Amino acid sequence: MPSVRQINLFILVSVIGLMSYALYTQYFLYLEPCALCMSQRLFYILLAVFALVAIVHQRWRRLYAVLCALSAAAGVAIAGRQVWLQHLPKDQVPPCGPSLDYMLQTSPFTDVLLTLFSGDGNCAEVVWTFLGFSMGEWSLAWFTLFMLLSLYQLLRED
Repeated sequence: MPSVRQINLFILVSVIGLMSYALYTQYFLYLEPCALCMSQRLFYILLAVFALVAIVHQRWRRLYAVLCALSAAAGVAIAGRQVWLQHLPKDQVPPCGPSLDYMLQTSPFTDVLLTLFSGDGNCAEVVWTFLGFSMGEWSLAWFTLFMLLSLYQLLRED
């Protein structure tokens, strides 16, 4: 049975790999991330930070497990929204919005946050697949795995 430290190390290394690939696709494959992708990145980073703190400081391991589980649950919700948008019929997809940079310069911050967490038509577009699954679907799977591991960390008896 893996230790608390090993599970948190797995989460940390996995998130570093996922974020590295996301940045590779953005800067080398020129795939511009949508609003929901950017939101998912935020929760991946939070997961990595909480896992790192849990590796270093095991005294409050249950608190860190809760924080990881909450971050992963938020990621599940956002990735789930993206997958839902990607599977909508074409005539039901919401209209595409402006880029994040433009919105940050011209819109109130609350409107930008609403778009980041609800998505728009850009989020419904599938431009990358691996083994038949979109990036949103892979992200949903990873967030689900991280949430289950975090809940296991929370409930395990040591």
